[in-house]
Amino acid sequence: MSKAMTVLPFPAAPDRIDHAGAALPPAQTHRFPDTRRALGASLAAVGALFSLWWFATASGWIPPLVLPAPSAILEALVAAHRGELQGGRTLLEHFLWSFGRVLAGFLLACATAVPIGILMGVSRTARGVFDPPIEFYRPLPPLAYLPLIVIWFGIEETAKVLLIYLACFAPLAVSARAGVRSAQPEQINAALSLGATRLQVVRHVILPAALPEILTGMRIAIGFGWTTLVAAELVAATVGLGQLVMNASNFLRTDVVLMGILVIGAVAWVFDLGMRILESRLLPWKGHV
Repeated sequence: MSKAMTVLPFPAAPDRIDHAGAALPPAQTHRFPDTRRALGASLAAVGALFSLWWFATASGWIPPLVLPAPSAILEALVAAHRGELQGGRTLLEHFLWSFGRVLAGFLLACATAVPIGILMGVSRTARGVFDPPIEFYRPLPPLAYLPLIVIWFGIEETAKVLLIYLACFAPLAVSARAGVRSAQPEQINAALSLGATRLQVVRHVILPAALPEILTGMRIAIGFGWTTLVAAELVAATVGLGQLVMNASNFLRTDVVLMGILVIGAVAWVFDLGMRILESRLLPWKGHV
């Protein structure tokens, strides 16, 4: 007959005690803030800005030509929605044309920049070939090479989409290249030891590891796309949000200029919000940013 075993309780962890025998305060830990709980602060900040804007214009501190009142922006928005501004185009038409140009340039950049960036991360030869031209043109503002694009491709939609494409390409390629380094050598060696081919290693190991950096690059790229929109629609465009803003500036319609800026900013914010939601679904372990 076996003897009964006595289970001793696990000793509790001793308190943190200094050399003099006094208890120390609990150790401090860092925790990243949950951005989902920042909605109240965001609404308060936006409300404060709009209140300051309304007060500055209502009291006459700033002339309407410099900063129109919020009511004037709302009236310009209604007029644009009805197609009563210059050109007779409605705000929806301007938005759809701009949306199509930005989306086309962004999708083309995703389809080409991500594979090239991953290839640069895994191949020394590919990095030597693609890195110099990307790093050369990446700091250049789009207006610097806009005349060259017009000379080469004319003033049709190709030039506009190409300009947005180039603005989105560089941050996507650089992010994908940096994301390749997120794959640990142990993971790659384990996959190779199990008989995986190089293509399978890229597909099942490197690409998932690089996905956080790629999605961050997409968020940056779509922002650059909307930033470049005004420059792209300088090329003989008759419709588009950027063209609407530039045309209004020629007639000193500050209310229409601010209305167009707010619309572009709101649309870009919705795009970024969609990218955040996609990132939280694809990368639940990363958390919300």
